[in-house]
Amino acid sequence: MFKEFKAFVNQGNAIDLAVGVVIGAAFGKIVNSIVADIITPILSLALGKIDFNNMYVPLNGQDTGMALAKAKEGGAVIAYGLFINNVIEFFVIAFTIFLVVRQINKMRGTPPAKA
Repeated sequence: MFKEFKAFVNQGNAIDLAVGVVIGAAFGKIVNSIVADIITPILSLALGKIDFNNMYVPLNGQDTGMALAKAKEGGAVIAYGLFINNVIEFFVIAFTIFLVVRQINKMRGTPPAKA
């Protein structure tokens, strides 16, 4: 079994996967920063200074005027503002991966898949 595992690791697939995971984690931090520090503030300004990080619905009838962290201490909340940020992050990552794969396919000469 050890020889089989050694052959698997030496094929390159496992190494490629490991490199991809490490780069993906670093890229995720960059995307988080882009969304939190650039995209969300611009959207907030365009939509009348809305703070996405503190948008929530309290489930116990508490005041909605407090910060999200304080509201979480007081009971259960639905933090839909954080969900909006995560959706934006997903689309930024998905679009970037699309662009990278598209460029790799052009360099390889692989024809695009028919829809």
